[in-house]
Amino acid sequence: MKGISRYLLTGFIVLIASGALSYKYWEYITNPWTRDGQVRAQVIQVTSRVSGPITLLVAEDNQRVNQGDLLFEIDPRTFAADLERAQAQYDKTIDNHLAMKKQVEVAEAQVEASRTQIQQAQSSINQLSATIEKNQAEYDRQQDLLPQKATSQKSVERAKANLEVSIQQRQGAVAGLAQARANLLQSEASLAEAQAQLGAEGEANASIREAAAAVTQAQLNYEFTRVKAPVDGYVTNLNLRLGSQAVANQPALALVDINSYWIDGFFKETYVGEFDKGDKAVVTLMSYPDIPLQGRVDSIGWGISQQDGSTGFDLLPTISPTFEWIRLAQRIPVRIHLDEVPEGVELRVGSTASVLVKSRTKATRVKQ
Repeated sequence: MKGISRYLLTGFIVLIASGALSYKYWEYITNPWTRDGQVRAQVIQVTSRVSGPITLLVAEDNQRVNQGDLLFEIDPRTFAADLERAQAQYDKTIDNHLAMKKQVEVAEAQVEASRTQIQQAQSSINQLSATIEKNQAEYDRQQDLLPQKATSQKSVERAKANLEVSIQQRQGAVAGLAQARANLLQSEASLAEAQAQLGAEGEANASIREAAAAVTQAQLNYEFTRVKAPVDGYVTNLNLRLGSQAVANQPALALVDINSYWIDGFFKETYVGEFDKGDKAVVTLMSYPDIPLQGRVDSIGWGISQQDGSTGFDLLPTISPTFEWIRLAQRIPVRIHLDEVPEGVELRVGSTASVLVKSRTKATRVKQ
C-alpha cells in the first residue's frame, strides 16, 4: 500500500512539473521575447555658460546629486568686476537721463520766454501804431492851424518830431518781433534736440533699458560661475580637476537622469506585429536575474538604419553578402517603460536585459 502511494505521489509531482513546463513553453511561444535589451536613460551633458578656471570642484565621479546641487565653480572675480562696471554704468545712465530731463525743462522755459517776447513785441507794435496814428493827426492839425496863426512853428516842429519818434519806435518794435520769432525757432529746435536726446522717460528709456540689460547679463554671468545639477542623477566620467579651464557651451561632465530610465528591447521584425503599445512587459536584468521588473510597451520604433547601400570606400555603395536560402529578420527597437524599480535594484545605462512582452494585455491594463 505504501508503494502505491509513493508511485501516486511521484506521478502527481511529475504531472505538476509537466504542466508547469508546458505553461512556460506556451508562454514562450505566444509572448514575444528577446535577450537583446539594454537599460537606457537620458544623459545630460552639463556645460558651463561662461569660460574660466575652475576654483572649486564639489562633484565626484559616480556621485549621486540632487537637482540644484553645486557641481563646480568657475573663478567669479572677473564676472564680479563686470557686474560692478555694469552697475556703475547703469547709475551713470540714470544721472545722464536726469540731466537731460533738466535740459528739456530749460529748453521748454526758453520756448515759453520766446513766445512771451513775441506777444510783447506784437503788443508794442499795436500800441506804437496807435501812437503814430495819433501823432500823425496832431501833426496834420498843427499844419492846418499854422496859416491861421492859431499855432506856432515850434508846435508844428514838435508834433513832427513826436511823429518821427513814434515811427522809429515802431520800426524797432517790428525788428524786435522778428528777433523774438527767430529766438522762438531756435529755442524750439533746442527743445526738439533735448527731447530727442532724452528719449522716453523713466524705465521705458532706451538708454536705461540697455544699461539695465547689461546689468542683468553681468548678473547672470556671475551666477553662471556656479554650475549646478539640472536634475537628480549620477555624475559619470568626471575628468575635471581644480584649475582646469571650463569653456563656455562645451560639455564638462555627464549626468545620468535617474528619473528617466527605460528599457530598449530589440525584437525581431516578425514579433512586433504580435503586441501593441500599452501591453505589459517583464524585464529581467542580467545583473539581477532573480528580480523581474514590471513594465509596459511605451512605443515601437518606426525605422532602423539602412546597412546595405550606404557609402563606403571610394564612394561606392557597401553591400553585405547574404545567403539566398537564409533571410535574417531585422531588429526593431521597442521602448519599455518601467512601472517601478524594486528596492535594491540599481539601474545602470547600457547594462543587458531580457524583455518579454505579454501580448494582448493592453485591454486588461486599461480596464484596471
